[in-house]
Amino acid sequence: MKKASNPLFSFKYLFYDFVKVTSALPGLLWFRPKWVYESPEARRKIRGGAILIANHERFFDPIYVMFAVWYRRHRFVCSKEIYNSKGGWFFRRFLCIPVDRENFALSTLRQIAGEIKAGSLISMFPEGHISLSDGKMDAFKSGMVLMALQGSAPIIPIYMKRGAHFYNRLRIAVGERVDVVARYGPRPTMSQIEEVAAQLQRKEEELKKLVESTR
Repeated sequence: MKKASNPLFSFKYLFYDFVKVTSALPGLLWFRPKWVYESPEARRKIRGGAILIANHERFFDPIYVMFAVWYRRHRFVCSKEIYNSKGGWFFRRFLCIPVDRENFALSTLRQIAGEIKAGSLISMFPEGHISLSDGKMDAFKSGMVLMALQGSAPIIPIYMKRGAHFYNRLRIAVGERVDVVARYGPRPTMSQIEEVAAQLQRKEEELKKLVESTR
């Protein structure tokens, strides 16, 4: 499949781009993001189709994710309950992709895989919900691995941390890409898929330590 050119301007992303551009400078001044990288390899800019995963501790985490990778447009995966709620118009304007967490449909998997193959950056929180305030992460769902397999795309883990006070900087740790197809081929076993999900969760824990050691 031919990858989309991801044009600089598109009416499809008019609302998204307007909000992003008008909030960029105030957001950078307010959050003062600081990036740290797992390795020189992790510094490479994300090009083409990919999946970005992050920890999820606050309602505003999607905003932090957009600042973490500011040079790309994001297609967020969100629950259908939020997408269809009264405030769902905002998520629809941002072209989020709704999923049924209890009954993940094959058609949704194909839609996301198609977006990845077209060059989109799919951003998601693999815990599936906001984690507890104690900072412990729940088990990662393996759906992200299936999406990566179907879209033949790498998974990039990041970890974000912001202190309790408004003046605390947003700290972001970026990990190396995980290529499931390169590791296990296009048809891994279910146990291998679950192992990748567990490995990515361990990677998030390592990134957490990295970002907490940064001031």
